[in-house]
Amino acid sequence: MKFQTPSSSAARETGGVRSIGAIGMKIFLWGSAISLACTLAACQHSANAPEPSEASFLGLSGTVWRLVEVKSMDDALGSIRPDNAEKYTLTFNADGTIAARLDCNRGVGPWRNEIVEPSGGSLEIGPLAVTRALCPPPSIGEALAGQLGDVRAFIIEDGRMHMALAANGGILVWEPVAPQQ
Repeated sequence: MKFQTPSSSAARETGGVRSIGAIGMKIFLWGSAISLACTLAACQHSANAPEPSEASFLGLSGTVWRLVEVKSMDDALGSIRPDNAEKYTLTFNADGTIAARLDCNRGVGPWRNEIVEPSGGSLEIGPLAVTRALCPPPSIGEALAGQLGDVRAFIIEDGRMHMALAANGGILVWEPVAPQQ
């Protein structure tokens, strides 16, 4: 499912060509670096290498995030902000599972990232098992559940997590949820 918003005048003025901006470029460069690293890693397999589930990024383990924005790389689609960010959260558990609140639905599944960097790396989520309640509009829960399976990389910038979707499908922007006392 794709998000749609009115067409942008900036896209019309530039003939439909859109700059992906600094964050988009960083994610593109991360994706390129991840592809190269994965290719090189495949050539140097070690019997002592940890399983991917054992190499989960420790910085995400035990954290909770709420959705801030879904950015499309296409101006014609624009950006979507949830009506209530508390309805869309991700909890990264230390055991390699993720719990997702997707409006009135819930999802659970695995998460992992094989390349550990202080500010990001590769990230895979799912497949998620998701409840299928019909949430009242406006809800982006169903679309978000599908997009989480397309996450390929992330970076942390200015305290926010930017998840890059496969095939230049967009960026999911999350902010941390403060731990409850």
